Amino acid sequence: MRKISLLICSIFFASIVFCGSALSAERVFFGIATGGTGGTYYPLGGMLAQMISNKVMIGDKKLSATAETGNASVANATLLSRAGIESAFVAADILDAAYKGTKQFKGKDLKNLRALGALYPETVQLVVRASSGVKTFEDLKGKSISSGSPGSGQWQLLGDLLNSYGLDRKNDISEDYSSFSQSVEKIKDGNLDASLITAGSPTASVLELANHHDIIILPLTGPAITELQKVQPYYANTILPANTYKGQTADVKTIAVRAIWATHDKLDDETAYNVVKALYENTDTLAKVHVKGKEISIEKALESVSIPIHPGAEKYYREKGLIK
Repeated sequence: MRKISLLICSIFFASIVFCGSALSAERVFFGIATGGTGGTYYPLGGMLAQMISNKVMIGDKKLSATAETGNASVANATLLSRAGIESAFVAADILDAAYKGTKQFKGKDLKNLRALGALYPETVQLVVRASSGVKTFEDLKGKSISSGSPGSGQWQLLGDLLNSYGLDRKNDISEDYSSFSQSVEKIKDGNLDASLITAGSPTASVLELANHHDIIILPLTGPAITELQKVQPYYANTILPANTYKGQTADVKTIAVRAIWATHDKLDDETAYNVVKALYENTDTLAKVHVKGKEISIEKALESVSIPIHPGAEKYYREKGLIK
């Protein structure tokens, strides 16, 4: 009796293993590294993963996509370089530095990174109180400005802007390393002149500041910005619409850093082609479920992309006439 029971159990166990293997064989798994659960990357990645899972087949196999939490751009670029995941969201400036081995990645170029396409822009907002007397970027000379923690993308951005406008980081400004919310509190109290904030707009901390004080969002446009974009094309032109914040009655021309959907050179062409097609042919679906989905479009798919495009994605863009 014991032998029969063991035999039955063995057959039962084998059938589970076989069925599980058969099920796995009918699916292709595809990961998307995002950011923390409180940011924009994670919920948008979740929506994208669900859409891909619903629409993409690789041959006769279903593509099963999942969004995974991550530590945002720098960590995601490093993870991709190890082929530790199939794709990830990475800010355009970080992706550029990672591929070229500059800034945070100095001496450690990640040449196997590839772009799938551009997502939404993070707007660069240079915020000052209206009473500060600051009207242009050049007026910041001798003033205090917050740039975020040293080595961060935000900190690098301020350095790029200072160089473009002919100002020296050490001698021409007083730099503060506060977070967005901390810098806004300091501006309220009169302990800081300006804060450089790169985020989706409207930004909660800036909204709160504008509700209690008259503010100005300084324009970032003109020859200095044009020259900056020649060197670092991932800085895209954008407009902060009038009335984004209380008292802001006119459009403000500024720049933005796009979030890029990236991968590595080991991802097969068929998968890359199909996931990119799924995204850009279903942007209306993303727009309905996430505010940033409204800012993703095929027309902007190659904006701010400064590293090689994955061949599978390139095939799709050629079909759409974006690449000749």
